Amino acid sequence: MHTGLRGRLVIAFTLIAVSASALVAVIGYELVKRRVIDRTEQVAVGDVRDIIEGIKVPVGARWPGDGPPADTQIAALQRSLRARNGRVVVRYESYVYPDGDFGMGDVPADLVTASARRTMTARRAVRGRMWLVIATPVWRIEPLGIARPTGMSVFAFVPLTEEERLLDDLRRPLAAAGAVMLVIALAVALVSARRVLLPVRRLGSAARALGAGRLNTRLPVHGQDELAQLTATFNDTAAALEHSVSELRSLEAMSRRFVADVSHELRTPLTAMTAVADMLSEEADRLPAEPAAAVRLVLREIKRLRTLVEQLIETSRFDSGTATLNVESVGVADVIDDCLEIRGWSDRVEVDVPRALAFSADPRRLDVIVANLVGNALRHGAPPVVVTARRVPGGLEVKVRDHGPGIPPADLPHVFNRFYKASGGDGSGLGLSIARANVELHGGTVSARAQDPGVLFTVWLPGR
Repeated sequence: MHTGLRGRLVIAFTLIAVSASALVAVIGYELVKRRVIDRTEQVAVGDVRDIIEGIKVPVGARWPGDGPPADTQIAALQRSLRARNGRVVVRYESYVYPDGDFGMGDVPADLVTASARRTMTARRAVRGRMWLVIATPVWRIEPLGIARPTGMSVFAFVPLTEEERLLDDLRRPLAAAGAVMLVIALAVALVSARRVLLPVRRLGSAARALGAGRLNTRLPVHGQDELAQLTATFNDTAAALEHSVSELRSLEAMSRRFVADVSHELRTPLTAMTAVADMLSEEADRLPAEPAAAVRLVLREIKRLRTLVEQLIETSRFDSGTATLNVESVGVADVIDDCLEIRGWSDRVEVDVPRALAFSADPRRLDVIVANLVGNALRHGAPPVVVTARRVPGGLEVKVRDHGPGIPPADLPHVFNRFYKASGGDGSGLGLSIARANVELHGGTVSARAQDPGVLFTVWLPGR
C-alpha cells in the first residue's frame, strides 16, 4: 500500500518511540520483578534455615536415629515452617508427610534430586497461584560441631500473592506511561513531519509553478541545513532556466520574424517572376525543344517557389499567434468542388459528399486543409484519389484516400511534423503540418492510417 512521506515519518517516529518506551518499561519491570522476587526468596530461605537450624532433636529419640520421626514432631516442624500462609511438605527417606493437598507431586523434579545436598529454590504455579518452592536438607549438629545428614528434606511453599499484586500494580502505571509516551511521540512526529515536509511542499508548489511557465518563481532560504541548501539550489536552477528560456524565446522570435520578413520580401520578386512566367508559358510551345524544356523547368520551379512562400507565410501566422477563425455556415460539397476546380484537380479526384451537407467552419481554412491533403495524395499517391465527407456525432468527418504505395510505417507517426519528409519525398514538408495547424485551430484532429493500398487521412472538426 502506498504511503506518503508524511505518513512514513509519523510511523517511523511512532515505532521508535513505542519501541524505546516498551524497552524501557520491560527492562524496568524485569529489574523490579527480579529485585522483589530475590528479596522475597532471601527472606523466605533465611526464615526456613533459621527454623531448621533451631531444631533440637533429643538424645535417644526415635528420629533420626532408629526410624522416622513421630507425627507430632513433623506437625511441630510444619507449624514452625508455615510462615506467610505457606505449605510444608517433609520427606524422610521413603516417608512423605504432605501438608493438606500439597505433596511431592507439586515439587519440581530438580529440587527433589538436589534437596539432599543443598538448599535450592524455584518458582512454580500450583493450583492457579504462584509459589516460591524452597527445598533444603535437614542436618544434625553433633556436640563436636560435626554436621551429619538426617535423611530428611523439607519443601516449603511460600505464596507470592503479595509480590504478584505489587507487580500488577507496577504494570498499570507502566502501561499508562507507555500510552502517554505514545501520545507524545505522535505529537512530536506530526510536528517534526510538518517542519520537514513544509519546505518540501513549497518546493513542489514552486516546481509546478515553473512547469506552468512562471519562471520568476523563487523561494525564501531559511537556515543552513540540507533543506535550505536544496532551496538555494532550486533558486539557482530556476534563475538559470529563466535566463535560458528568455534567450530561447528571443531567438525563436527572431527566427519567426526572419521567416516572415523573408517570405514577404520574396513575394514582390516572385510576383514579377510569375508575370514573366505566364508570358513565357504562352511562348513555350513555339520555342525549339531545348529552350522550351528550360522554360518549362523554370515555370515548374517558380510554381514550387510560390507554393513554398505561401506556406512559409501561413506558418509564420501560426507561429506569431495571429491566425484567426472566421466561422460561417458553408456548403461542404461546394468548398471541396471549388478547391479542386481552382487547382485543376477536378478530373483527377473523386468526390463523394452530400450536396445538402452544411457545416460551420472557416471556408478559407477548410479549403487549405482539403488542398494540402489532396495535393499530398496526388503528388505522392496514385489514383483513384477519393474525398468523402459526412456528419458524425459531434462534428464533421472528412476523409482523403489514395491508392498509391503508401507511407513507410516508420514515417507514418511523423508526417504531420514541420519540414518532415517521408522517404523519397520531394516536397517542402510544410503542407501536412499546415493542414494540421488549421484543423487544430478549429479544435479538431487529423490522423493518417495505412491502407492496402495507399493512405487514409481523416479529419474531424467539432460542431459549433
